Order: sequence, then C-alpha cells, then structure tokens
Amino acid sequence: MFDPQDPAFLSDPYPAFAALRAEGEVHQHDGLGIAIAVSHAASAAVLRNRALGRIWTDAQPLERFASFNLLHRNSLLENEPPAHSRLRRVIAGEFGRGHVQRLRPMVAGLAESMVDALAAKIDADGSADLLEHLAQPLPVAVIAELLGVPAADGPQLVTWSNAIVKMYEFGLSEDGRDAAEQAAADFVAYLREVVDEAPSGIVRDLIASELTADEVVATAVLLLMAGHEATVNVIGNGVTALLTHHDQWERLKSEPELLDSAVEELIRFDSPLQLFERTATEDVEIAGFPVPKGSKIGALLGAAARDPKVFDSPDRLDIGRSPNAHLGFGMGIHYCVGAPLARVEIAAALTALTKRLPGLRLAAEPERRPEFVIRGLRALPVTV
Repeated sequence: MFDPQDPAFLSDPYPAFAALRAEGEVHQHDGLGIAIAVSHAASAAVLRNRALGRIWTDAQPLERFASFNLLHRNSLLENEPPAHSRLRRVIAGEFGRGHVQRLRPMVAGLAESMVDALAAKIDADGSADLLEHLAQPLPVAVIAELLGVPAADGPQLVTWSNAIVKMYEFGLSEDGRDAAEQAAADFVAYLREVVDEAPSGIVRDLIASELTADEVVATAVLLLMAGHEATVNVIGNGVTALLTHHDQWERLKSEPELLDSAVEELIRFDSPLQLFERTATEDVEIAGFPVPKGSKIGALLGAAARDPKVFDSPDRLDIGRSPNAHLGFGMGIHYCVGAPLARVEIAAALTALTKRLPGLRLAAEPERRPEFVIRGLRALPVTV
C-alpha cells in the first residue's frame, strides 16, 4: 500500500494506483484510516451513492479550532440536503454557464496581461515562475472580482488558503494545524469586515439572501479557496504536462480548436484533487466491498482518471481525447459549482501562453508540493 508522505510516491503516484487497481477496485488503507476506491466505476459509485455523504466532524479540541470548524460546519461542501440544497441554490446562479461565459473576455484580458508580465520577467531574468506570475494570481483575481473584494488582497488570500487546505492532508504536524486555525481566524475576520464594506459582487448577493452571517462568511471563503486551489493546480500541473510532452504543446499551438478537449485532458491527466472522502450514513457496498455505517471511503480521483477500462492508453497525454469521462470536478450533488468558471480560466491561460509565449520551455525541474490530497506545485520555472 502506498505511503502518502513518500517523496517518490508524491512525485508520480500513478504506478502505485495501477498496481492497486489490478488487485481490486476498493482497498482498506490502514495508514489513511479509510477505504479507497481506485477504479473509475467504484469511484463514481462513491460519488453518486446517496448513502455516502459529506458528514462534517469538527476538528478537536473545539476551542483550538473554532474558526476552522466555523468555516466547514457552514460550508456547502461539508453539508448534505436540506442544508446543502439551500446553500447551493443561493450561489448556483452566479456560476451558471451563461453567466460565466459573459466573463470570458474579462478573464482572457487578465490572462493576457499576466502572460505579458511573465514574458517581461523572462526577458529580464532569463526565466520566471509561471505559478507566481499566472497560475496563482489569475484565479484569485477572477474570484476577487466576482466576490467584490479588493484584488490587491489576493496574495494574502492565497496565503490563508494554502494554510487552511493543509488540514485536509494526512499526517499534518501540530504546527501546521495551528497555522491552519490561525489562517481560518484571519480569513473569518477579513470576510466579516468585507461583508460590511463590499459595494457589489457575490458577497452583496449573499448578504441579501437567506443565509446566516456565518454561512455568508463560510460560503465566501469556500468560493475563494476552491476557486483558487483547483484552478492554480490544473494550470500548474497541466502546463508541466504539456511542456514535458512537447508534442502535445506543439499540437495545441497548431490546432487551437482542441482547446476545450485539452482543458479536460489536463484535468484528467494529473488531477489537482486526488481524494474525495464520504461517510456512510447506512451500511453500503461499493464494488462488493462493505462500508459499514459511520465509516469513511474515499474516491481516489487520480486512480480513476487512469483506469484503462474507461480511458484508452490512460498514461498517455492526448489533448484531443474524446470522450473524456474524468471525475475531476466530482459527480452527483457535490459536483463542483465553479466548474464552468474553472474551465474558462484554464482555457484563457492556455490561449495566452500559446499565443504570446509559443517557445515556452521548462527552465528547471518543477518543484512539487509535498502533499497528496491536493496535488500541485510550489514553483514552475519556465523560459523561452
């Protein structure tokens, strides 16, 4: 069984997933303390089964994690109906396909200006970090605009988000847990102030809705964190994949009509979210594996994305792959509400890069974050 803290595994987890999948569709992982579904069919069943829910359990002790628990206890992501239905109904309209498509010119303009800044940095220094100049600031700038919070606060929001999501990893140190709570407390305080001052944007709409004050804050934080973490890692992981498989980079430049399928393939090929947990509300079986009431099972999305029963040559990057039934945005009632916006942002970043920096290359080996659940990079040095 894989060790989620082993650097070799974190560098390339997919051979370990393939070995597990060859042995069976679901396994008990004693180190993680949960069962894991490793096939596409079993992972999809975990995500669809209504007897497997997102049941939040407060981090303990309560007095130590007051803000972290407040954010998650009132979160769309950590609730089931009827609370989930009420929360999702309030924000779904803001992320509908039609509304998001109207944002496309604004997102494209942001991506182009950031790629121009990346190019200037490369010209000046010979190389630059694509994460710092594009992948990180783009989704934060977009979601800040939507929420109605100052774009200048983006770097601070990223710092808080990075600290909070480390709590989703296994084996986090006590210092890391304290840092997550402090970041949550700072984020809550910031959002409470923004709620009082925001002149426009989704925050204003949330205030005018039926949500409680805590739900407004938790929803805004979720949108900021989810709107950043997934997109930055798809762009980072995806550009790394394209520049490592240079024939696909050249193909995207020469066949821009493949942009939409390229976005889907990059989400599949190196999933930014590797594991999504559910808790059994009654006794369940997934692919013949018993999941007793109260126990947890995770859909191993990275393993599902490389299942040869669903994807031909699954370890091959193919930006023209169709169909592409990846589970990168989830499935069922917890399907990512921001998926249309994420697709627009990823497409804008790829378009700006291929048009403005067609000679893009890796300047050095990308630096990967030493984390399993949320898979991404610390730095992506590029040159031309």
